[in-house]
Amino acid sequence: MKGRRSSSDSSSSSKTKKPQYSKFTQQELSACKPILTPGYVIGIFIIVGVIFIPVGIISLFASENVVEIVDRYDEGCIPPNYSDDMLAYIQNSDTNKTCTRSLKATKLMKSPVYIYYQLDNFYQNHRRYVKSRNDKQLWSKKHEDDTKNCAPEATSNGLSIVPCGLIAWSLFNDSYGFSIKNKMVKVSKKNIAWESDKKNKFGSDVYPKNFQNGVLIGGGKLNSSIPLSKQEDLIVWMRTAALPTFRKLYGRIESDIQANDSVTVIIENNYNTYSFGGHLGIQLSCLGTGIQQDIRYRFLTVYIPHLSSIVTIIPCVRGH
Repeated sequence: MKGRRSSSDSSSSSKTKKPQYSKFTQQELSACKPILTPGYVIGIFIIVGVIFIPVGIISLFASENVVEIVDRYDEGCIPPNYSDDMLAYIQNSDTNKTCTRSLKATKLMKSPVYIYYQLDNFYQNHRRYVKSRNDKQLWSKKHEDDTKNCAPEATSNGLSIVPCGLIAWSLFNDSYGFSIKNKMVKVSKKNIAWESDKKNKFGSDVYPKNFQNGVLIGGGKLNSSIPLSKQEDLIVWMRTAALPTFRKLYGRIESDIQANDSVTVIIENNYNTYSFGGHLGIQLSCLGTGIQQDIRYRFLTVYIPHLSSIVTIIPCVRGH
């Protein structure tokens, strides 16, 4: 009997699931818990106030140097005889779509001056719209016939559309020309898209094919001799917005705009926002000097994490 009992005890002990003892498995590792006493909390607020008040003052002065000019032109560019039927105007290919607007700079706008187009009531975040693209096709030539998820803009006349999908099909196609004191101002469109998008999402061997060749034309057309990785207007548009009101970068003016200068904008009003009750505008923006931006970026990426670490460590040290 004793032999049987000892053998059964040894077998049960060998089958046990009890882990080997360690401080980790027994949750005995050293730890600290911040003790938020009234004096400590008051000290934190004083320190944060001393640090953030100067930062707030610097940010306030930096924001004062940001000059923006906004002009909504979707209604202002409609001829009087089409004021009651704006949709007929935009859908008629024979109507003159050229429109001239005048913008006035209230303050000095130092270069670069960024040009944005702004759309209201345009839901780029709609689920079916966001999914209507094929990332493999955009990236590699060997997948140019892969039009999965691109319907209804997947094929045209039995051939695959490159780039396919509703996002590319609805490409923004208004154009802007600028002049100051009857002198044309050059607009640069280089490096307006994210560098990561150009390198990792749009292939250098992928060229537009059968694009906007169907019966229903959506938006802008693409140059079939330029690869998608260099068509930055398309790349900017393909990064869909999260909200129905958004602005996207159109280009840059690489020269200063003096205070009280009148900027003449010649607009080709081609984009159809009238069918869905959308609004369309142009925005010139001067984002401040590089030093001011550098201060803000440094503070956000360096100083705040360090401050958070210090605030967490101090009570732990006091607790020990």
